[in-house]
Amino acid sequence: MKPPPSGVVVPSDAEACRSGGRALYVAFYPALEFSQPGKDPVRMKVPRLVQALVSLWLVCIVSPRGWAEPDASLHLYLLVGQSNMAGRGTLDEESKKTDPRILMLTRELQWQPATDPLHFDKPIAGVGPGLAFAKTIAEKTPGIRIGLIPCAVGGTSIKLWVPEGFDKFTKTRPYADMLERVKVAQREGVLKGIIWHQGEADRNAADAYAGLLSELIERMRKDCGAEVPFVAGEISSFQSQTEDSTIKLNAAIHSLDGKVKQYAWVGSEGLNHKGDQVHYDSASARILGVRFADKMLSLQK
Repeated sequence: MKPPPSGVVVPSDAEACRSGGRALYVAFYPALEFSQPGKDPVRMKVPRLVQALVSLWLVCIVSPRGWAEPDASLHLYLLVGQSNMAGRGTLDEESKKTDPRILMLTRELQWQPATDPLHFDKPIAGVGPGLAFAKTIAEKTPGIRIGLIPCAVGGTSIKLWVPEGFDKFTKTRPYADMLERVKVAQREGVLKGIIWHQGEADRNAADAYAGLLSELIERMRKDCGAEVPFVAGEISSFQSQTEDSTIKLNAAIHSLDGKVKQYAWVGSEGLNHKGDQVHYDSASARILGVRFADKMLSLQK
């Protein structure tokens, strides 16, 4: 096949929306050659503007979502924080059950039916609150689908959840990576809320926590382009030596209630650890997920 003339750029796979448009563009190119002096007069000559419009049409036929509005019935929820959001509960039969209405954005930025573990921050990722959260939202909100965007990173301080933050243990950029994933997800759906569980790494910095969390909420809403509800979760203390610092950290979480719009928190009372005195067991993680969902729905009313 004759290549395009010099100066004419065939759209790349990304520009042509997942390569389908590019394939059609190349296939139809001989009939869309630009009019150029001295070329074969038998070939069809199409003005540059018409050629561009036809190319655009071909791309849209192959991948109609290329320039389409996001699907308003796909409700996106962002899961952020550290290990008890990522989940460390033991995987079980419940973990494998899927719901056709609930999707997860994978590490490879692909949508697939949601199962535990949702997260991939560390090899020990397991059951967290995210899936129970989504199932509760789906049960109480008919007619929609849910897209979960898992972004929690175990062991991270709130101080790392800034654009330049880098976690040396996981070799990740928690905030920047999160934002990249959100932007990909927003091509398909509409962001409806954020749930946050973090603070174990910041127990000894409770005095500064409320300010840092407030700044994070404002930054996330701005960078995600959505003034969505934000629900934070209390942390738990399973050791006597952390009781006082946990109370102070949770007080900081409570203090934003009424000060930050569309903000609420959920309690951690009655939740149990998996035996390590740090991470929630599977049953507790799911209870926490239901609490997150109920509070999110109350903010959305």
